[in-house]
Amino acid sequence: MNTNKSFESVCPLFCGLNNKEMTVRERYRCMRNSMLVAMLTITLIPMVIISGINFVQYRELLRQDSYANAKWSAESARATITAYLEKMEAAITVVIDSYSFEELTDQQQLDQIFKQLKEEHQGLVDLGVIGANGIQTSYAGAYKLVGKNYNSSIWFHKALTRKIFVSEVFTGFRNFPHFVVTASKKISASSPEYWVLRASIDSETLDHFLSSANTGALEDVFLVNDSNKLQSSSRYNGAALRYFQLSDMPKQKDILISEEKDRGGFYRAVSRIPNTPWLLVLDYQGYAKRGDWISFKQGLIITLISCSCIFGGIIALLSAFIAGKLREADERREAMLSETEHNDKLASIGRLAAGVAHEINNPLAIIGEKAGLMKDLIEINSDFSHREKFLRQLSSLQDAVGRARTITHRLLGFARRMETSLTLVHLNDIIREVFGFLEKEAAYHNIHIILQLQKELPVIRADHGQLQQVVLNVINNAIDAISNAMIATTSVMHGGN
Repeated sequence: MNTNKSFESVCPLFCGLNNKEMTVRERYRCMRNSMLVAMLTITLIPMVIISGINFVQYRELLRQDSYANAKWSAESARATITAYLEKMEAAITVVIDSYSFEELTDQQQLDQIFKQLKEEHQGLVDLGVIGANGIQTSYAGAYKLVGKNYNSSIWFHKALTRKIFVSEVFTGFRNFPHFVVTASKKISASSPEYWVLRASIDSETLDHFLSSANTGALEDVFLVNDSNKLQSSSRYNGAALRYFQLSDMPKQKDILISEEKDRGGFYRAVSRIPNTPWLLVLDYQGYAKRGDWISFKQGLIITLISCSCIFGGIIALLSAFIAGKLREADERREAMLSETEHNDKLASIGRLAAGVAHEINNPLAIIGEKAGLMKDLIEINSDFSHREKFLRQLSSLQDAVGRARTITHRLLGFARRMETSLTLVHLNDIIREVFGFLEKEAAYHNIHIILQLQKELPVIRADHGQLQQVVLNVINNAIDAISNAMIATTSVMHGGN
């Protein structure tokens, strides 16, 4: 069976086989698979492209959102620390502006001020007054620090040169991390020397304020100085005063944000705390760890798999259906071509039979004329001894010529009616003509045909040759069916014996 030319050209590209090496079933299976691959490609590629675009766009959106949240969280944490320090600085400034050096050296007065400040300011450890020579003249707190000399301390010399000063975190005489907020003032208007009011604050206070800015997406937040020492504890880098290398240092008012690849990715925001030696470091959770990003990826994967399965099933059914319809169409086309070829053969046989019949008619006419002449001569001559015998033979010869002439006339009738032509025909005449052809065929198969024709049938308008062909086919089929049944019955009987 021949297949469609476009299919024949496409199928080998997908199946890798030569059409001559493939069976009909393999060809249509190959065509079905080819359509399945093509339709899946056409369907799934746009879906994958759109999903990829959504993936990239949503990831970029989450990146921007994480970036903005990191910046906002850093600003919030910086504002919290700054507000606390400004409040502490304001309180120290009020005390140093309200009291003189001599008044604050009064222990009872200093204890009362310390008690009041401790109630208002979280994390305050002690309060001390240090003279220009670096000796702490008075102290209020839990430690015995009166008389301690701070002249060798760097923070003390910085405090002398500034109205308000916030130090780095250090251990000092207490041997635990803390920082100081100081205010300096001249001993008298005529004296060039300054004294210092110092408030010491536990570094854990910084941890407390930084933790208040913590959210579910915040991985770490801590303080570090320009010397790369932690000023507060860090979740991943350890306790205060441990070493931490910070690569980029921002300017005074800037917030420097970078995307880090450690710990699965996060955004690091670094900014300076105004009027302090500290830098705020805030690590904000990257988009890859966010719950909405994980949910989005899972949903996208589930959607792609579900759509692929649904589309794949539909396309597989559709491909099988189309391949089946194409196969049916090809089979009908082949049947039509076979029927057309058969009709062409019949037409050729008809034309050949017409030619043969025409050629036979001429000798038959001569034979008939010669037989008639011989019959007439014998009838004239009454003295011929075998006169009756020859007359019977000549009559038989003329009858045979007549039957032969009838057969050739019928063949000519079939041949001349190959083209469709509507004429007035008698159905009984057509049946008798066909019966004349098939009578010998039926007798050969031991079949006796009885004609029971209805009289006075109306004349119809039809094609004489095509009606003959219909009746011929019906009787031929009946003869074949009866003959096959007789053969089968005979085989069963012999098998039983």
